[in-house]
Amino acid sequence: MFTEERYNIILQELKVKGIVSVTDLVKLLDASESTVRRDLNSLDSEGLLKKIHGGAISIDESASKYDYKVNIRQSLNVDEKSEIAKYAASLIEEGDVIYLDAGTTTELVIDFISTNNITAVTNGIVHAKKLLERGIKTFIVGGELKAITEAIVGTTAVEELKKYNFTKGFFGVNGISNQGGFTTPDVNEAMVKEQAMKMCKESFVLADHSKLEKVSFITFGAISDSKIITFRIDGKNISYDTNVIEVIKID
Repeated sequence: MFTEERYNIILQELKVKGIVSVTDLVKLLDASESTVRRDLNSLDSEGLLKKIHGGAISIDESASKYDYKVNIRQSLNVDEKSEIAKYAASLIEEGDVIYLDAGTTTELVIDFISTNNITAVTNGIVHAKKLLERGIKTFIVGGELKAITEAIVGTTAVEELKKYNFTKGFFGVNGISNQGGFTTPDVNEAMVKEQAMKMCKESFVLADHSKLEKVSFITFGAISDSKIITFRIDGKNISYDTNVIEVIKID
């Protein structure tokens, strides 16, 4: 098979699935692992995909429509997520009752919390464990455990959230835009995010720059519902229909 043929097949798989693994491509292309890795490196250097450990993910607008496994999402935009998490954690004060949404950026917030004199509620399995290890009083909502994101979702979680009143909430997102608002691929996760956000006195959506101007399948909040903690890249302005944006600038 010619190189260009392999490239086209790889990009078509990404268009359909959003993610491909080296193992699957070896079988699909009937090529060696070294050939597949070389192809992925070439396509990455041309800006046609993003190479990750063990495969590649789509970089086009459709990427916001997929839920990737936690270990994959943890490898993306790591430094940016860490800075966003650090800023978010600086907003947490003694006595706060916080909601911590499942997600890799919200998980990083726990590493930077400076006080354990707070109460935390989360729908993230990993988040609950880390919070407990930090000596923070922790509640986890009940419901269906979604394997791919390790989040508790569904109507049971939604109903349980109605009894809480949070001083601050921190949320993950797949896409942000004026038209679509805050969006995510899964309706069950969207219901939980929407209800939790309603129960917050202040809410903050944590989003690395790859989430900006993207629209995923389900809207769980309007832009005006929450402050946004994100990055301004290369001096570009971020323009949303709200005056409550927190922006961290990358020089």
